[in-house]
Amino acid sequence: MEHKNDSEVEFESREELSEIKRYKVVLLNDDFTSMDFVVEILMELFGHPLDSAINIMLNIHREGRGICGVYTYEIAETKISQVRKRALENEYPLKAIMEEE
Repeated sequence: MEHKNDSEVEFESREELSEIKRYKVVLLNDDFTSMDFVVEILMELFGHPLDSAINIMLNIHREGRGICGVYTYEIAETKISQVRKRALENEYPLKAIMEEE
C-alpha cells in the first residue's frame, strides 16, 4: 500500500476544489426598473459598496447587462431567486440570469 505525504494530500484537495464550477449572476437591463432600485439590489443582495453598485448599475444601463458576482451553482440560484422576489414585490421586471464562468 502506497502512503501519501501531507503535501501530496493537500495538493489533491486543492485540485478537487478548483474543479468546482462557478457561475456569474448577471442583471439584465430593462426600460422600467429604476436605477436606484438596481443599486439597492446590488448593495443589499450582493454586498457591493455604494460606489461599486453605481458602477455596475451604469454598466447594466449602458451595456444591457452587468455581473453582480460569481458563486457556486446553489448560491447563484439563490441570488437569482432573491432578485426575482424583490423585483416582484416592488413591481419591477428586473431579471437576473446565471452563466457558467
